[in-house]
Amino acid sequence: MKNYSKQREEILAIVQEMYNHPTAEEIYFLTKQKDPSVSRSTVYRNLGLLVRKGILLQIAISNGPDRYDYIVSRKKHGHVICKNCGKVCDFCYDVELEKLKDSIEKQTKMEVSDCEMMVKGICNSCKELEENLKRRLKNLRKERY
Repeated sequence: MKNYSKQREEILAIVQEMYNHPTAEEIYFLTKQKDPSVSRSTVYRNLGLLVRKGILLQIAISNGPDRYDYIVSRKKHGHVICKNCGKVCDFCYDVELEKLKDSIEKQTKMEVSDCEMMVKGICNSCKELEENLKRRLKNLRKERY
């Protein structure tokens, strides 16, 4: 990468070591622990650069802050995102995205520039929370009548 930066190297190392798809704020906090002189804007600027260079993937979360994933030299994988809490998990797949891309281009007459596998659902923690709330509401209704 042009214009070597120790801080950029540290930011990248933090994301590479983490498998929980950290937010920019989490990355900033961890970077700040290692280098107290680093600023929030430096972290955000370097994250943007690493995304533009194709080294990191920025995962947009509709109900929370974006998350980051190191995409160089990892197995072909996609992301499943909890619609409630924004938790992101990796999964491996055998689908040939190039074939999917070709199919999309034929159907839509659009040139596809990027193709990523992203699935949305509800994680076990949120599912359990919903089930507990439903049980409590059911019990409250029974108590009223």
